[in-house]
Amino acid sequence: MIPLRKIPLRIGTRGSPLALAQANETRERLRVTHGMSEDAFEIVIIRTTGDRVQDRSLRELGGKGLFTREIEEALASGAIDIAVHSMKDMPTLQPEGLALDCFLPREDVRDAFVSPVAERLADLPEGAVVGTSSLRRRAQLKLARPDLQVVEFRGNLQTRMKKLDEGVAAATFLAMAGLNRLGLDHVARAAIAPEEMLPAVAQGAIGVERRADDSETAALLAAINDAPTTLRLAAERAFLARLDGSCETPIAGLALIEDGEIWLRGEILRPDGSERIADEGRAPLADAEALGRDLAARLLARAPEGFLG
Repeated sequence: MIPLRKIPLRIGTRGSPLALAQANETRERLRVTHGMSEDAFEIVIIRTTGDRVQDRSLRELGGKGLFTREIEEALASGAIDIAVHSMKDMPTLQPEGLALDCFLPREDVRDAFVSPVAERLADLPEGAVVGTSSLRRRAQLKLARPDLQVVEFRGNLQTRMKKLDEGVAAATFLAMAGLNRLGLDHVARAAIAPEEMLPAVAQGAIGVERRADDSETAALLAAINDAPTTLRLAAERAFLARLDGSCETPIAGLALIEDGEIWLRGEILRPDGSERIADEGRAPLADAEALGRDLAARLLARAPEGFLG
């Protein structure tokens, strides 16, 4: 057990059921690994801009950082000791003074197709309404099924399921990782293979952020860091950073470790789904970040002017 000068260790998180599940998973991994008691931790709920404003799209609100900014401000100020994030929400640039180098074992990366009327996407009737707040999913959906209508669909899992029950849309998409963490995998009619719908960069991964100068907490977190997830995210986030990805850019990417190498697939799309540019590459594990940057550069070289908005 690592002795802590600060007890309890304050864990900052959003207040949604999924965010709390992720914070509790982080607490449990730390508790078991270091032989600590439950009262050695305190979970601190922080409301973010993305949580407060539900009547506008993420793009209108300003893109990446909507679900992390206030939590990182609390971390920087010392109001909390660590912050737990869904990595797909995280900007690629770190605020000065903060470090993000602890990642829990990655969950299922696939998107879930959720519908009260169809078993899979191909079964939706022509012209059906699908709800999603994700620009990536919207673009991929319009590419696969240009006949479908797409409407804005924000809110937590419970809110989205209520909208489906009320007939606002015939289907929506959620992350399998979130459903699994909440014990609600039965909600998914089908998990969509990455070959059909490549997931968001870092989907299914949890990151734990700390102050860069907090060596005590750094040692605590190092013991629960998952090395394969770290390598996969290094490739994916380098890919995203080179593309300068934001919530205004439909970007998908997935890295896997296969035969001792990093295998990275990536794609960029026009927001209306009219065009997709995709590629993939492999590299030694030590070159994960370089692979991400190289794959992004290849996609950019093929993209016509204005493709990324």
